[in-house]
Amino acid sequence: MRVALLRHPRPRFLPLILLVTAIAAISLGGLAIYFGAPAGEVMAEAEAALRSGGSVSVRRDSWIVFKPRADKALSGLIFYPGGRVPPEAYAPLARAVAEAGFLAVITPMPLNLAVLDIGAALAVIEAHPQISTWVIGGHSLGGAMAARYAYENPDKVDGLVLLAAYPEAHIDFREGQLAAATVYGDRDGLASVDEVAGSFQQLPADALTVLIEGGNHAQFGWYGEQAGDEPAEISRDEQQKQIIDAVLRLMREAGK
Repeated sequence: MRVALLRHPRPRFLPLILLVTAIAAISLGGLAIYFGAPAGEVMAEAEAALRSGGSVSVRRDSWIVFKPRADKALSGLIFYPGGRVPPEAYAPLARAVAEAGFLAVITPMPLNLAVLDIGAALAVIEAHPQISTWVIGGHSLGGAMAARYAYENPDKVDGLVLLAAYPEAHIDFREGQLAAATVYGDRDGLASVDEVAGSFQQLPADALTVLIEGGNHAQFGWYGEQAGDEPAEISRDEQQKQIIDAVLRLMREAGK
């Protein structure tokens, strides 16, 4: 007796499905390469700031940690890098914060995008129980995601620093005791003056706002120029000085 073999018909759309799957995989791979590649190279000034010395020790593992050698810091800064910006590009800022007596922690992000790990601050906070006052901040996309973390975790942080950044539209900090500061440049081609100033109504009434005349987007870090930005009209050193002054002012205010 013959046994008929049942043959499953080949799906008519299998070639199309395979093609779509392949295109999707290639697209995702391309996006991973694009976002994983930094927007610029870390400048020499930032590389120098990454070395331990003087009053600051630097440790690099899951985070980049800048700690005052006296190790008596009671306040700390958690910093989220800008989109596609190498975390090391913010080393001079973090080092200046540590030199002033505060702990400073830069959190590298998956694919250099803070939106992929908005809760990164939690592990930092849990790893440093000696710190009683925390300020979270960031540059550009990092600042926006730092604002979201502060909004969703009001019991975890005491201050917020926005560098060329502003909170998402649904976020409102007008109630509560959060100390906040916004620092922005009038030559910024990615976070315009109008966009940043438009967010002031979402911040506490006593928030510190600092407009850097001649400052642009890329000079909030040390990674060279950035596509879409405007040329700065002041030096990076001068812009950084104004940024550091504002950040330290906010750190002291949050610790009161």
